[in-house]
Amino acid sequence: MSANPYESDRFLHEYLLFHYGTAEEILGDVPAPREALDFAVRSVTSLIDPPETRLPTALDIGCAVGRSTFELTLFADAVTGIDFSHRFIQAAQHLQAQGSMEAEKIVEGDVTELFTASVPPGVIRSRARFAQGDAMALPANLDPADIVLAANLICRLPDPAVFLARLSSLVKSGGQLLLTTPFTWLDTYTPRDKWLGGRPGGPSGFDALKARLEEHFDLEHTVDLPFLIREHARKFQYGIALGSRWRRR
Repeated sequence: MSANPYESDRFLHEYLLFHYGTAEEILGDVPAPREALDFAVRSVTSLIDPPETRLPTALDIGCAVGRSTFELTLFADAVTGIDFSHRFIQAAQHLQAQGSMEAEKIVEGDVTELFTASVPPGVIRSRARFAQGDAMALPANLDPADIVLAANLICRLPDPAVFLARLSSLVKSGGQLLLTTPFTWLDTYTPRDKWLGGRPGGPSGFDALKARLEEHFDLEHTVDLPFLIREHARKFQYGIALGSRWRRR
């Protein structure tokens, strides 16, 4: 089996830039779509139904390097971010403890530049904690949360249906489930027979998602969420995730 790319230096630094980079650091002078920046923040703010006061708990599954977890601390007193990548979690823990860290972005070939990934000053970092974990095998005793976020996770799992079946036990009654996914099905991550959609004659990914959630959740809101991941100064990954908010009955 090939090594997990999410443990590599390249992916770590790309995701630190994706989550924490400024428009200038990511784009420079390139005329790329600015509305696709700050995806880790928008995955929360574009989907959440803001509570009048902070809720007790939130859970960010597939948190990567933690920017969305920190954003959730504005809406909950205790937020746990979980990711499969040890490197991502180590970086998130460093950011939680220190508030910033240096990283590199590729300019061209082997030419790199340093930038500083920083948690915004308005965030109370002590409300966040991070742990390495497998979304397919979350602890059986994991308490349900008031808000659960899973951003661009579903189409990176080996069996998305198993994860979706677990969600009803992870969200409190009346709580919010926030999901984003571009439905990018790849055999690299998900065996073809486990895809929720993308097969001729079958349902779309979102229809399959709804079918698996509607027993316990009500769909409240959907929105297109563009995102942009920089590889180097003149190459970017552009995608449009479908965001959805669900209310646990």
